[in-house]
Amino acid sequence: MRGRKPKPTSLQISEGDPSKHGANKLRERLAAEPKAARGLPPCPKHLAERARRVWRFWAAELEAMSLDRRPDAQMLEGACVAYEAAIKSYETIEQQGSVIARKALDPVTGKLVVVDVKPHPAVAQRNAAWLLVRAFCSEFGLSPASRTRLSVDNPEHNAQRARAEMMAILQTPRRPREEPNIQ
Repeated sequence: MRGRKPKPTSLQISEGDPSKHGANKLRERLAAEPKAARGLPPCPKHLAERARRVWRFWAAELEAMSLDRRPDAQMLEGACVAYEAAIKSYETIEQQGSVIARKALDPVTGKLVVVDVKPHPAVAQRNAAWLLVRAFCSEFGLSPASRTRLSVDNPEHNAQRARAEMMAILQTPRRPREEPNIQ
């Protein structure tokens, strides 16, 4: 068994350090992590039209969430190819059915009869492709469950919260200074 996938450092910080590593140690680790360049390259030319449409859609969504990073382009490309494969397999199943019947000539009647039924190979291909698409969506926050696990820092919100905290401190009444107890 491999165990759980490690959580990103930024997520550990936003959760309040549940593993008790220490907030300063986590901030140091976050500062030391390599930062990938923003922006995805243009859609690869070899992708088919359906895969190109889904590339443009996902790239726009990742950009809107500030998750568009150059090193992730090949992963996005793989997801687009998997999406295309899933849809093609689905269309094949719609045309040919989800099962394949093997027929043989009945020696007694001389007619073709079904002797074996097995799932169409496109069913396994479709299922595998959708698993790949799902894994991609989970990694990038493109599914409802994965978006709840992501925490993207909003500088405007942080500044407003800091101002509100400062105003709360400034508006609290001052405590009277305690006189030193000299005897």
